[in-house]
Amino acid sequence: MAVKPTRSQKKTIYDKKLCAMLSDYSQILVVHADNVGSNQLQSIRRGLRGDSVVLMGKNTMMKRSIKIHAEKSGNEAIKNLIPLLVGNVGLIFTKGDLKEVREEVGKYKVGAPARVGLVAPIDVVVPPGNTGLDPSQTSFFQVLNIATKINKGTVEIITPVEIIKKGDKVGSSEAALLSKLGIRPFSYGLVVLSVYDNGSVFSPEVLDLTEDDLMEKFAAGVSMVASISLAVSYPTLTAAPHAFINAYKNALGVAVATEYSFPQAEQVKEYLKDPSKFAAMLAPVAVADTGAAPSATTKVEEKKEEPEEESDDDMVLGLFD
Repeated sequence: MAVKPTRSQKKTIYDKKLCAMLSDYSQILVVHADNVGSNQLQSIRRGLRGDSVVLMGKNTMMKRSIKIHAEKSGNEAIKNLIPLLVGNVGLIFTKGDLKEVREEVGKYKVGAPARVGLVAPIDVVVPPGNTGLDPSQTSFFQVLNIATKINKGTVEIITPVEIIKKGDKVGSSEAALLSKLGIRPFSYGLVVLSVYDNGSVFSPEVLDLTEDDLMEKFAAGVSMVASISLAVSYPTLTAAPHAFINAYKNALGVAVATEYSFPQAEQVKEYLKDPSKFAAMLAPVAVADTGAAPSATTKVEEKKEEPEEESDDDMVLGLFD
């Protein structure tokens, strides 16, 4: 007959197991495990078999093992897991894609009835329609202020009614009514709370970001840095192109207003002396935009109207916008 290990031996075995996993895996999902049964947990383990391992345990034991591993390995970053071990949580160690592992875990949710005293994780709404209950059951609906009518010998709900709000405790009347209607409003499974990846801890919502989202956020950050740099006159790499263009505009403005000149300003001065050259340069651009060749009448009108509508300064600035 096999001898059962003592309590201290169990702790030693658990410490070795958890420390070995902390050494082998650099990616960990911290999951919430309330209302998850043993059979459901076994199904999740089978679904993740291969690249991932699910490990449950008491928070105090897990914290102790993490501290021991940090001291032995010198990996202080692993201690970032300790503040996350609050409540009924477990750890999923994985070498696979974090987003795919989270999606796989989300598949194993089981429907559950609304039991008395349970805190509702979502809003519960009873839809309108025939309930199939006989008129003697109307007392349940009256207690919950649900409008009903009798239709063909059965109770029919007239309008959708929210009987339980998220965060509220389920009462006996709500639980009895939902049970009679055959509604199992809640579903439970492992819920990813936090992600640990090579010492960094972040929210699981980060896993939903695509490359396009990251590029958009990066571009917005670069634009913000450039704006601040220009506003406070602090040189940065992102603001340098804008600073050079602004400096060139200032130098060009001086060259146009005075006799001073430099090679890059000569073309602009030629346009100011003869605006028709500027109109001729813009004509091919207009044709490309419209897809049609401008008529002779249009060219004449452009030459007549352009000097009247725009000043010389406007044309100069337009070249560099």
